[in-house]
Amino acid sequence: MSKLFCTIAILLGCSSAFAQHEKYKKVDETIEKIGALNNINVAVIADTITEPFNDNEQKARAIFYWISHHIAIDPKATKQNDTKNNLPENVIALRRATPLGFSLLFQEMCSTAKIRCLSVDGYVKHFATDINEVPDEINFSWNVVQLGQSPDTWFLVDACSASGYLDKKLTLFTKQFTSEYFFADRKLFNQAYYPDNDAWQLGGGVKSLKEYYSMPVINSKAFELDMALNKNTPITGFIKTKIGVPVTFNFSINPNKKIETIALIMGDDKKLPKPEAMNFENTGGTVTFSYKFKKEETFPVKIMIDGREALQYMVEVAE
Repeated sequence: MSKLFCTIAILLGCSSAFAQHEKYKKVDETIEKIGALNNINVAVIADTITEPFNDNEQKARAIFYWISHHIAIDPKATKQNDTKNNLPENVIALRRATPLGFSLLFQEMCSTAKIRCLSVDGYVKHFATDINEVPDEINFSWNVVQLGQSPDTWFLVDACSASGYLDKKLTLFTKQFTSEYFFADRKLFNQAYYPDNDAWQLGGGVKSLKEYYSMPVINSKAFELDMALNKNTPITGFIKTKIGVPVTFNFSINPNKKIETIALIMGDDKKLPKPEAMNFENTGGTVTFSYKFKKEETFPVKIMIDGREALQYMVEVAE
């Protein structure tokens, strides 16, 4: 068990994704050396980055790593749902794309490498204000990759989220690579995303779009930690509580991964809220902490782990 009181000054991001980085280290280092491959078409780029590898998993990883490092999310096109530049050749020329553009580029490069891959449309929640707000249309796209004939040889990939993220106003892209969006954990992925066709949950998942939008927002740090949301996480994204009554947060992580800091950011981003450090326990990978909210208000809450967003909730505090 570890307890930690920390100051905001040491809330520095760190990578705990040791296992995936080690597994794909040689692939990633090779693609890093190959570089941006400017002024080359899609097919040649796909051939160049996959040629050093023999099996389809390594080739798919090479494509994922290259795209997530050399394509940025296009804030303007994403905000306006502008689809005119989503074709792979346009994405390569512009070096930016919407989530659908990322998905179509990944699919095209996999096809060139003779890897079966499909683009999946669906839904994702980015911010706490999305909780319980079901949109009228799909708002995200990702991929599924098939490496064999059995159902368990289909894998989930999101090169867009792996590249970084947009701010709430959809005006600024921040580059931040997250390895674990490649062949992502199915259970966590199925809580973080909802496909338009539930066949692409690749197993059990959330039963309805309404249920999906009732759950907390799951961000990149949760994937890094192989997080599992327990029944008392809380699993509902909208928390109702009273001033001074403790709310307990409980979730599991890979026991081989370490957490240095946990902090809450409470309130609207416009108010520039500062992180409030938590005293937490980590017992064999089960992480627990409690917090007593101090003011009567309804506001978003971010759970930051080692300086990166893991979960988001909406909290309604009454007297």
